[in-house]
Amino acid sequence: MSERLRVPARELRITFARSSGAGGQNVNKVSTKAVLRWPVHASRAIPADVRARFAERFATRITTDGDLLLTSDRHRDQGRNVADCLAKLDAMLEAVATPPRPRRKTRPSRGAVERRLEQKRAQSERKKLRARDPGLGRE
Repeated sequence: MSERLRVPARELRITFARSSGAGGQNVNKVSTKAVLRWPVHASRAIPADVRARFAERFATRITTDGDLLLTSDRHRDQGRNVADCLAKLDAMLEAVATPPRPRRKTRPSRGAVERRLEQKRAQSERKKLRARDPGLGRE
């Protein structure tokens, strides 16, 4: 976990399930897939503002009970899959740890506005020159 944000192990619930994919002879016998559950809204381990940003950004991964659900079955052994789940949680917390910088309103410079308008005039002139001359008799 990161230095600033730590979720205590007592708040995490890790279960195991049978994993899909490669596993050789153990594929139907050993539960190596790690499933991590963390009650985001009930947690007091992280500040409220970080928790709110987390809940907003990862709303699709949070169940109706308010639990974050992470799974990992990339590896063939439980320990590495648990470590992978914890690494995912750490990355997610790190992504929302700092608040986003507020956007500063900007305006285009006078020169930029003039260049844009001049470009529009030139394009309009080009299109006018392409038009048929009504005086040639073709219709």
